[in-house]
Amino acid sequence: MKPAPATIARRFSIETTRPKPAEIDAVAAAVPKGTELYITAVPTQTEEELVAAAAHARRAGLEPVVHVAARRLPSVEFLQERLARLRGEADVRRLLVIGGDIDPIGPFADALAVIQKGRLREAGIENVGIGAYPEGHPVIPLERLVASLDEKIAAAVVQGLDVRLVSQFSFSPDDIVAWLKKLRAQGITQPVSVGMVGPTSVTALLRFAKRCGVGTSLKGLMSGAASALIGNVGPDRIIHALDAAQSAIGDVQPHYFTFGNLVATAEYGTAMAGKEIAAA
Repeated sequence: MKPAPATIARRFSIETTRPKPAEIDAVAAAVPKGTELYITAVPTQTEEELVAAAAHARRAGLEPVVHVAARRLPSVEFLQERLARLRGEADVRRLLVIGGDIDPIGPFADALAVIQKGRLREAGIENVGIGAYPEGHPVIPLERLVASLDEKIAAAVVQGLDVRLVSQFSFSPDDIVAWLKKLRAQGITQPVSVGMVGPTSVTALLRFAKRCGVGTSLKGLMSGAASALIGNVGPDRIIHALDAAQSAIGDVQPHYFTFGNLVATAEYGTAMAGKEIAAA
């Protein structure tokens, strides 16, 4: 008998960088209609590329969610023009607002400043994603992370924006569950998209994990025979742990990082969701 599909995996989102039109079409064919496709903020990406990717995702039946890196925005006017194009040409209603790991080149010092001063509701934005870190941040102290999360949620809610937390990926089911329970104990009830890595090579995994500051949980995953099963067992273990803890962790779903394996990750997410595409 086929096992029942994992509960929390029935809805999921996918994050990608500079997707090609053919890749977007392949993802749309592999996932349920309306699946969120997060499009990352890349310094070398032009406005035309960004808007075109979001518009293509919308036409393909996906829900485009565009990253906005606060410190890379040169002006309020630039942000407003970008949002106007994204809404007008791609009907973008959801953003993931992040700080961006550079010194500010304009008026926005951090993600909070964009939420407070970016006039997002006026631009037609309805939902704001806020970055979160189960293993902490490589630079920002834990106390500041906690305070900043509260500030960003409050600023968004006051403006009538829906909020979703989107976490950095981790490889430790225990750490993720403990972090989610702590969030709920602190009174944070917003939905959480839990970052996890889709199918990828060990080499790519090591490179991205080191860059993103999640080395602690990676060391545990790489121990023993688990290193031969990267990309298959890792996400499965996290999903099963979240399922088991669901009554204590609230509204959560997977957020898959693709690391160049966009279509394979889409297929993996759908397999874990246990859905037939025709029924989407």
